[in-house]
Amino acid sequence: MSQKHPELLAPAGSLAMLDTAFAFGADAIYAGQPRYSLRVRNNDFGDLPVLADGIQRARALGKRFYVVANIYPHGAKIKTFIKDIAPVIALRPDALIMSDPGLIMMVRENFPDMPVHLSVQANTVNAAAVRFWKMAGISRVILSRELSLDEISSIRQDCPDTELEVFIHGALCIAYSGRCLLSGYFNHRDPNQGTCTNSCRWDFKTHEAKSCGAGDVHLIEEPHKRPGEYMPIEEDEHGTYILNSKDLRAIEHVQRLTEIGIDSFKIEGRTKSPYYVARTCQAYRQAIDDAVAGRALDPGLLSQLEGLANRGYTDGFYQRHTPHETQNYLRGHSESNRSIYVGDVVGYDKERGLAEIASKNAFSIGDRLELIHPNGNREVSISRLVTADGTEIQRVPGSDHRAWLPLPPDSVGAFVARFL
Repeated sequence: MSQKHPELLAPAGSLAMLDTAFAFGADAIYAGQPRYSLRVRNNDFGDLPVLADGIQRARALGKRFYVVANIYPHGAKIKTFIKDIAPVIALRPDALIMSDPGLIMMVRENFPDMPVHLSVQANTVNAAAVRFWKMAGISRVILSRELSLDEISSIRQDCPDTELEVFIHGALCIAYSGRCLLSGYFNHRDPNQGTCTNSCRWDFKTHEAKSCGAGDVHLIEEPHKRPGEYMPIEEDEHGTYILNSKDLRAIEHVQRLTEIGIDSFKIEGRTKSPYYVARTCQAYRQAIDDAVAGRALDPGLLSQLEGLANRGYTDGFYQRHTPHETQNYLRGHSESNRSIYVGDVVGYDKERGLAEIASKNAFSIGDRLELIHPNGNREVSISRLVTADGTEIQRVPGSDHRAWLPLPPDSVGAFVARFL
C-alpha cells in the first residue's frame, strides 16, 4: 500500500543550485534572505531580481521556493525588518522559514496571508510546542535535529493537523540546532546572526597534562561530573577535533519516516556546490520514491553518498548513540573514500564527436569516471583526452582547465566524478 509522498527539500544559494536541485528530483528549495538568515555568505538571493527569477523558475516547474529569515535579531534589525521583507513577500514565495517570535508576530500582523514555517532554530522537541506554534499561525514545524524516530512518531500522532519537516542529510551542529557561542567568542561573529565560522571544526591543539599524575599524555577532565577520571584526546597531523560532529546521513531511515507521516525531508547545505545538491537530491529522490512504493532501500544509495566529501557519517539522534559514535575526533576536514568531483560536461563538439569538460580537479587517461546526470548515471573509462587545438594529452592537471574526451552527446549537463 502506497504512503503519502513527502516533499524533498533542497538547499540553494544560487540559481545554478536551484536548477540542479530541481533537475535531480527536489520538490522545493530554500534560500536565505541574507540580512535575516543564518547563511549570509554564498547567497545570491539577496539580490531581489535574482530572487524573483528563482521564484519564477520554481513556479514554472510546479515546484516550491521557501525564503529563510530565521535569525534571532537584535533591536537594530527589528527596525528595518518590515521594510526589507515587504518586497520579498511581494514576490510571493511559498513560505517564510522563521524562528524569532517577534519577527513571526510582525509578519502575521503585516502579511496575514503569508505562510510561515518554524525554523529548526526554534528547537521544537515536543508536541505541546508544536500545538503552541500552530495557534500562533505556523503552518509547518521543522523539528529539532535532537529527536529520535520514536519521539518524532509520538509528535506526529499528537499533532496530525500540522505539517512536520525533518533534516535528513548534511552538517550537524555541536549545539542545540545552532545555539552556539563559540564563533562569537573567538571571532565576534555571531552564529545566530548568520556569520558562524564553524569554530567547532577547528583543529584545536592539545598540551601535556600538568596535574593529572598520568605522565606525558594529552588529557581532558570533566571535573564536576567525573572528577579524577581522565580521558585521552586522539590527535592527527592536523590537530584534534574535540567538538567536531560527523555529518548527518539518514537515508536508511527514509522508509520509517515516510511511514510516520513526515511531510518534508530537508537536505542541509546552502553554501555547498551544485555537485553536492545533485548527488544528495538524486539519492534521496530514489529513497523517497522507493519508500512510498513500498520498496526496500537500495543499498547502492549509501555508496553513492560516500562519493561526497564528508567528515564521516552518522544518523544523528534518530537512534540513540554514545558520544564517541556521534563525534569525529580524528579529522575535521571533509574527504571521500569513493570518488572525487572532477568537472562538468559543458558542451559537445559534433565534428570531433567529443564532449567538453570544465575541470574542477585532476584526472587522467585510464581513470574510471562516473557521469551524474538527471536522466541516470553511467560509468566510463577515459581512453582519450584532447585540448582545444587537438593536442593529445595524458592528464588534465587540475581546476579551471578544458579538455575533450569521447562521451555520448546526451552526457552534456552531467557532473563528473573520478573513482578513487
